[in-house]
Amino acid sequence: MSLKVIELNDCGISVGDESGIITQSPGFALAVGNSLEIGEIAEQQARLQPTNSYNKYWHELSLEPLSHGNNIRHFADIAYAQLLHLAEIGQIDADVIFAVPGNFTRQQLAILLGLAKQSPFTAVGVVDSALAAAIAAAQSDAIIYADIQLHQVVLTKLKRVAGQLHTDSVIQLPGVGNQNFMDLMMQLATGLFIQQCRFNPQHDANSEQQLYNELPRWLQQSDADRSSLILELKTESAVHTAKMPRESLISNLNGQYNKINQQIDSLATEHDVQLLLNSRLSALPGLTAVLNQHRDLVVLDPHSVNTACLDYRELITEGDEAIRLIDKLPVQTAIEAGAASTAETEKSDTNIGDQPTHVLFLNRALAVGAIEIKNNVKLNGSASSAKTIVMALDNLPEDLGCIEKREAGVFLDCGNNEALLNDLKVSGQHELKLGDRIQFAANSEEISLIQVTNVV
Repeated sequence: MSLKVIELNDCGISVGDESGIITQSPGFALAVGNSLEIGEIAEQQARLQPTNSYNKYWHELSLEPLSHGNNIRHFADIAYAQLLHLAEIGQIDADVIFAVPGNFTRQQLAILLGLAKQSPFTAVGVVDSALAAAIAAAQSDAIIYADIQLHQVVLTKLKRVAGQLHTDSVIQLPGVGNQNFMDLMMQLATGLFIQQCRFNPQHDANSEQQLYNELPRWLQQSDADRSSLILELKTESAVHTAKMPRESLISNLNGQYNKINQQIDSLATEHDVQLLLNSRLSALPGLTAVLNQHRDLVVLDPHSVNTACLDYRELITEGDEAIRLIDKLPVQTAIEAGAASTAETEKSDTNIGDQPTHVLFLNRALAVGAIEIKNNVKLNGSASSAKTIVMALDNLPEDLGCIEKREAGVFLDCGNNEALLNDLKVSGQHELKLGDRIQFAANSEEISLIQVTNVV
């Protein structure tokens, strides 16, 4: 029996322990007779039985009576069913730390702890998930953590004062959640199927559900010219194929992206604000390009909340009184794992020799962060912005990829585009080391990973 961590985000409620994330379950439930299907199974049938489907029970967690029937009294009943489901698939039978989003109210927290008391595990601590996500990556006195849920984006501003990182304020952005983005992408895909195939996938519940289920996979694929996604739906009578231009996809989402960016700007009142993105949010196509104006942008490792909860377990669970929400933690503390890591990296300057600090392109060095790699474009009337590399390559798309600084290191993400990393063909995500060379065509200009020391 080991301590487990449950991070409550209805996009995917995760269970983790010392080995990392064990399992995830999206916040979907489907009433089937007198029973409930929970998680991915329910999500993949939600559009087949919309009147029996639920996905707002964490977002609107309460004891308010429901009139839907199905022997469900209130949303807390569904939440409890999911806790039992998590206990089963995550093999939770001992102590649990809950990481909860900053938008959780006191009443919702009380309901959660009440449900936990009836579960086969014991809740021993509760921490703000934004605080847990940010604590290890905090490099500034002001930090904004951005995360996405099923029905909203949550922005949390944290401040570092006297060695303590604490939650300062929380902004909820309804209408820009994962389901809203899925709906937008489904609308775009439906229009393309109608235009190119004379087939409306949303005219039938089965094909609409198939459209929803296939979207995540499509976002990882592209056709031969690397500028469009190939969409394919199979019906009993035919296979329907359509192309979705990447530019159209990103343009379709930009209005929502701008809403997020505007709210981040409203929070970023200090000069040096660090922006931390949850990996779920950063995965939205083209979003990091919109947020690229923020100088210090870091995409967090998906395990960051789980790791921090375990590293700070004694501070989160201390005290004999009733469980209280932890909304501040010391940035520097004698945590065994963190102290060992810090000691290792600070032994001497030579020990950080494999950590690149900048990328070099055409005699210009850019600090690693969130660097977009573009092709054959001019940004805002000039050759490039401060955090953009612009190349001039024939027969390649405008968006070539990006270089991101994450907790785990520096990564190249070229999606489905093909790049040459140290003369080897690659695609997708790859960790970068000092001295690595990146090209997007043979004999083209190189992007080099370098280290600049004693930078003022």
